[in-house]
Amino acid sequence: MSHQGIHHITAVAGDPKENYEFYTQVLGLRMVKKTVNFDDPSVYHLYYGNELGEPGTILSFFPWEHLKEGEPDVGQVVAVSFSVPTASKSFWLHHLNEQKIDFEDPFERFGKEVIGLQDPHGLHLELVFDPVADKAKGWGDGPLPARHAIRGIHGATLAEENYAGTGRLLEEDLGFELTNQFENRYLYESKAEFGSTIEIIDQFPLNGKPGKGTVHHIAFRSKDEEEQEMYRQKLLNKGYYLTEVKDRDYFKSVYFHEPGGILFEIATDPPGFNRDEDIAKLGQSLQLPDWLEHERYDIEQNLPSLTA
Repeated sequence: MSHQGIHHITAVAGDPKENYEFYTQVLGLRMVKKTVNFDDPSVYHLYYGNELGEPGTILSFFPWEHLKEGEPDVGQVVAVSFSVPTASKSFWLHHLNEQKIDFEDPFERFGKEVIGLQDPHGLHLELVFDPVADKAKGWGDGPLPARHAIRGIHGATLAEENYAGTGRLLEEDLGFELTNQFENRYLYESKAEFGSTIEIIDQFPLNGKPGKGTVHHIAFRSKDEEEQEMYRQKLLNKGYYLTEVKDRDYFKSVYFHEPGGILFEIATDPPGFNRDEDIAKLGQSLQLPDWLEHERYDIEQNLPSLTA
C-alpha cells in the first residue's frame, strides 16, 4: 500500500465568503473544486489544495452558516497543520501581521518549528516549517510568492480519551508508525510526501461540541478502488462497521468511526479534481454531480456569492 497518508480533511465553516477569502488570500491555497454537499445541496462543499489538487494537500469545508460555534472536544480532530518551507518563517510572520491575523509565537515540537493560528470560524491551524516542503514547488500563479507558499497538509492532531486503540488502528491498518512521544502527545508518521503525520493527544481535558470551526472527518488515501476494498475487508474483519462505497465524483469513499469516535474515511486517489475541469480552470465554476444537474438553476440561485 504505497500511498498511505491523509487524503483530505473536511471541516465545518460559517460564512462561505469569509472562508474563501481566508484560505485563498491569507493562506494562499488554490480553490480546486467548488461544488455542493452531496447530502445537503443547499450548502457548498469547497475544496482547497495545491496547484494540482493532489491528495495529501486538500482541506475542504461545509460552510453551514446557521450552525452555532463549535469547540474542540475529545473524539475530534482538534488541529490541522500545513507544510511550508523551512526558510519561510520571516515571510509568514510578516504576512500574518500584515493581514492582522493573531498567531502564537513560533515554538518547536518534535524537531520542527510551528506557528499556531485560527481561521475566521475558530478552526485551529498550524504552519509547520517542514524540510519536505523545501523539495516541492509552490503554486507559481498564486497570491503568495511560490517560494513561501503552503505545499500541502502536514498532518492532523487528534484528541482522544485513550490513544491506544486509535494508535493500533493507525499502525496495524493505515500504514503509520509510532515514531516519537512527548508527555501525553504521540507522533505517528507514514511515508507519504504530504499528509504523513498524525499526532494524538492522550487524555486531553476538553469538553467541547461540534459546530463551526470543528473538523467533520479525516480521510486516508487508497491508490485505487481495489486497494480501498482491501482496507474495507480488513477493517470489517476486525469488527468495524463501514458504510457502502459512496461515489463523491472526485474519489470513492467508505466511512467508519475509529475507537475514539472520530469519523474516518478511506478515499481513492482517482479520478481526481481534474475529471470535470482543466487544471488551469480548477475551482472556477460550480460543479454538480450528474444527478443534481437538473436542479442547477435553483441551487445556483440559493448559494451565496464567494466574492464581492
